[in-house]
Amino acid sequence: MPTSRPFWLVAAPVVFLMLWSGGYPVAKVGLQYTQPMTLLTLRFGMVVALMTVLFIILRPPLPKTRAEWGHLAFVGFLIQAVYFGLSYFAFASGVAAGTVALFMSLQPVLVAMIVPRWAGEHVGRNQWLGLILGLLGAVVVISARSAIEAPSLFGVTCALLGLAGITAGSLWEKRFGLSHHPVTANLVGYIAGLVGVAPLMLLQEDISIDWTWEFTGAIGYLVVGNSLIAVGLLLAMIRAGDVARVSALLYLVPPLAALLAWGMLGEVMPPLAWAGMGVAAAGVFLATRKAG
Repeated sequence: MPTSRPFWLVAAPVVFLMLWSGGYPVAKVGLQYTQPMTLLTLRFGMVVALMTVLFIILRPPLPKTRAEWGHLAFVGFLIQAVYFGLSYFAFASGVAAGTVALFMSLQPVLVAMIVPRWAGEHVGRNQWLGLILGLLGAVVVISARSAIEAPSLFGVTCALLGLAGITAGSLWEKRFGLSHHPVTANLVGYIAGLVGVAPLMLLQEDISIDWTWEFTGAIGYLVVGNSLIAVGLLLAMIRAGDVARVSALLYLVPPLAALLAWGMLGEVMPPLAWAGMGVAAAGVFLATRKAG
């Protein structure tokens, strides 16, 4: 008889989806009370402190060579400092939470196109069509949102460069990454992210924080809900073999992030923008689905 799935594994995809999607509008809430690099430095510093305690308790194995340490740190820098840092600059420049989430949803499409080229393989028609649909959907969303609130060129550029950062981090992990303990990998990654954003905070910002209840709730959510619980659930689901289920739910992140941003921040998405999100989701599905 087949064994029943544990309750946590049944609930994990939905909990992950809600926590991950909520990170986009919650970050914009936090940025109402401080500046981007200050918020990220505080977030990463608190995560590193909590992860260090967990590391001391669990004593997971460490990387064996300097090259392994370097690969872990570089992936962490690309994802934590480049991706999150530029995404927060995009938020602060007025780009809607749902729009940034939509850009980041194109990361699997880019990975699906670049990985075959590394192996000298042909990039299929589905990948090209998926990329075109994804970009078309993003253009539709930005155009529809511009009728309400036009994003700055700087903000859109930051979002695109953030997409490049998380794509590069994923590709580097695929090519050079090893199966490290998640506590070790995350601790090294967040330390690298902290090292990447803290100098920018010291050089560019006045490090002022308005400690309201809203900001306290936002930073608590980003540290515990987004950085610890959501990432932990993602790794647990991948280890349990639920990669397909996670991938399917990720298509829902941009519309859910937009819906939450509408309720929390009043960021309205016109009907045409919702249609653009649908087109982009179809492109991501087409480019990443398994053939056959």
